[in-house]
Amino acid sequence: MKTKSLVVAALAVGLSISSADAQIRHRAHNQHQRIKQGVKSGELTRPEARNLRGDQRALHQDMKLAKSDGKISRRERKIIKREQKRESREIYRKKHNTKERH
Repeated sequence: MKTKSLVVAALAVGLSISSADAQIRHRAHNQHQRIKQGVKSGELTRPEARNLRGDQRALHQDMKLAKSDGKISRRERKIIKREQKRESREIYRKKHNTKERH
């Protein structure tokens, strides 16, 4: 009985970690799409988009570094999510400023 509950608990933890990693990847994909859409609609200038894409690349590098040991720890996940939230706000700000692409 004890072994069975340990296996179930380990499986639940494993699934929650993989789902958290999937959420991070999904958010990164959404942010890339928002930048792409902003350029297409003219809400983002080319320099703004270049800057945002550079930030996304840096975030991707941070994710790769966090996974270098095979898993993303809870602390690393928290840091990555905070950075993604910051980048999301930056995308919003740049899409809603008064600069327009001509």
